[in-house]
Amino acid sequence: MADGLSRIGHEVAVIDRDGTAFNRLSPEFTGERVLGMGFDRDVLLRAGIEEAGAFAAVSSGDNSNIISARVARETFRVERVVARIYDAKRAAVYERLGIPTVATVPWTTDRLLNVLTRETETTKWRDPSGNVGVAELPLHEEWAGRPITELEAATGGRVAFLLRLGTGLLPDAKTVIQAGDNVYMAAISGHIAEAMAISALPPSEDEN
Repeated sequence: MADGLSRIGHEVAVIDRDGTAFNRLSPEFTGERVLGMGFDRDVLLRAGIEEAGAFAAVSSGDNSNIISARVARETFRVERVVARIYDAKRAAVYERLGIPTVATVPWTTDRLLNVLTRETETTKWRDPSGNVGVAELPLHEEWAGRPITELEAATGGRVAFLLRLGTGLLPDAKTVIQAGDNVYMAAISGHIAEAMAISALPPSEDEN
């Protein structure tokens, strides 16, 4: 999740009490690595909580996650806060407190990114295993005139179909995006929200 947020242009700080956990971040991660407990106020301040627009508590402990989430929400007034909760009964209580929660299922990363960065549901369809989802992409106007293959290369997904003037089309390698197209992309869970964020931006020079 941290890598995904960083790749789509967000400033990210990762907090962990185990310094070796930072080794799981990709070499391209440009954010901050802060050693400490996620509910420690001094640690949160070092991570830049006072300027944060969103906060995710995703440690392996329910108690730590909910304490961290409440500190972020109630002490530092972070607008968007989400916590990963293993206990479904606890999750229901925290939802009533106004803190969105996610369970440990394959679509957790998409759900987290959705809560942190978007207001609407991410996916239109998901396969029974939860491993593949289909989402409508919010296309930047500058994608018009670009081949579908460039969009797929930029996002790492595959365009399943598109709607053009109300008619469904199955694209091929020669299909070019037109203004007004509604593009639906299939992608592996954990990458859908990132693909949506990329498609909302103008194509980079690398896609030329």
